[in-house]
Amino acid sequence: MSSCRSLWCAEFHVSGIPAGLTSAAHSGSASAQVLMEPTTKRVGGVNWGRLRRVEESDEMKLHFFLKHPEDQLKNFEDLLLDISNPKSPNYGNWLSASDVQELLKAPEDGVRAVYDFLDAFGATKVTTNRETDILRTVMPAKAVEQMLSTELYVFAYRDYPELQVIRAGTPYHLPTSVATHVSFVGDLLLLPRIEPKKPIELSRVTEDDAQDEFSSCGMRGTVTPDVLFKQYRIPDLKDEEVAEGSSMAVAEFQLQYFDEADLMAFGDSCNTPPTDVEEIVGANHEVVCKLGGTLCVEALLDIEYIGAMADPIPLSVYYSRTYSLLDWIEEVLGGDDPALVHSVSYGNDEAQQVSVEYMKSVDTEFMKAGSMGISVLFASGDQGVWGREGYGKEFHPDFPAGSPYVTAVGGTDFVEKSTFGEEKAWASGGGGFSDTFATPSWQAEAVKAYLSSGVELPDSSYYNAEGRGYPDLSALAGTQNPYYVTYGGGRSAGGVGGTSAACPVVAAVFAQLNNLRIQAGKPPLGFLNPFIYENADAFFDVTKGENNNNVGTGFKASNGWDPATGFGTPNYDKLAALM
Repeated sequence: MSSCRSLWCAEFHVSGIPAGLTSAAHSGSASAQVLMEPTTKRVGGVNWGRLRRVEESDEMKLHFFLKHPEDQLKNFEDLLLDISNPKSPNYGNWLSASDVQELLKAPEDGVRAVYDFLDAFGATKVTTNRETDILRTVMPAKAVEQMLSTELYVFAYRDYPELQVIRAGTPYHLPTSVATHVSFVGDLLLLPRIEPKKPIELSRVTEDDAQDEFSSCGMRGTVTPDVLFKQYRIPDLKDEEVAEGSSMAVAEFQLQYFDEADLMAFGDSCNTPPTDVEEIVGANHEVVCKLGGTLCVEALLDIEYIGAMADPIPLSVYYSRTYSLLDWIEEVLGGDDPALVHSVSYGNDEAQQVSVEYMKSVDTEFMKAGSMGISVLFASGDQGVWGREGYGKEFHPDFPAGSPYVTAVGGTDFVEKSTFGEEKAWASGGGGFSDTFATPSWQAEAVKAYLSSGVELPDSSYYNAEGRGYPDLSALAGTQNPYYVTYGGGRSAGGVGGTSAACPVVAAVFAQLNNLRIQAGKPPLGFLNPFIYENADAFFDVTKGENNNNVGTGFKASNGWDPATGFGTPNYDKLAALM
């Protein structure tokens, strides 16, 4: 039975349809059809409602993700693990885009089958990525319905009804001859979750207050750039210290824009240079931020803090209007000179992803990025072990944080509020073990050590002990001392917590470390995780706290790696010494 009980909860549940061939009668086609993404259990999204069935004038952008032979992916993974292993003589020999194209080129028979299929239904222009494993086209939505044996609807978001997307209202199918080559068709089933952050009201500093790092932006008890500089020993980078080729980026979705007025106000309040966004990939509509309200807070948090901690390293802002991780990573990989470090503060539970096929295809794109010397960091989530699905009989791991090929950033609090020194796991920091991806080789020893350490563990029925453990490391994220942020066109300020605050801070640290390497004539750090797990002593170990989201059980922080805080928080001095 569906859990949706309102107009604004549009879901369908896949049941009673075999995960394989379906009849021609079901599909309306003369040939046998295959149900695609058979691991899909539930699609749709809270706060989205169906407006209408698609009409003749509606168009839809389609992405066909082709399958790779297993041995091709395995060989590519082995290569990535070699060049990202600090102990390997090949460490840092990152691949060029043409290298990746050659190694992961899709089989020609699959490409031809999809081209011919699209041509038969009237597609007039089909484009591909470099590896030809993603084929894109735009077609009339009514033709797509016929082609995929499904029904398409226009969905609108409850709070912002002008936000409209086309998605399938029923499962979709492909002919056997095409389905053999296709992993899935992107952005057909999933409706995005839109959850704007709501800043905490704070007390402004008065002349009678003690002036310290926690009040240096003008409000009491906040995490500020000065707090982060001091706690993690991060240097304040100067213009003349930036190496040519250094770069960093943040990714934004879901109407998360930014405006210069807020960046200027943040710089003025915190006495830091205003962040200079060098490049915008996609759209940015500043007027949305100036209207008031909190819609732009997530983007502003990302930009204000990655900028404060690592400006003047050139910063790019990637914006995806399609709410799609795949569109974003395609944009990154398709660029001529992609940024070297990417911070992404978005994700959902694995259980809320549309399918295993989707997650594994996204994972392949992350592998490509890592192999090209690109570091990708994701926030680990803000609901502890329980995830967005909430408290229940099992934990709900996060994706993409649970992907083996991204660096997952968890959250901490100070053990004593507004007091420098020891940190503890933030109770709401995401962490645990993936239900989809196995423990990777570079993490196996650390996971085994935690599970056999004697630390009190949750009952084994709650989690998959053989899954990829996350986070990999952490930074301050809790609301005990929330991050100071400006918003509303520079007219408002407040406090924000979450691993979406920790992630851009940690990304800024690695952007600065890359800068040191480039200055020394060395390659960037690229795929970070093997380096992190080889250098556990370069982080401040966090051994207190539990990420149970203040309900039930969770994972306890312990010596070394743990699924509450990873290896702990960055010690810049020690990390810099390793560069």
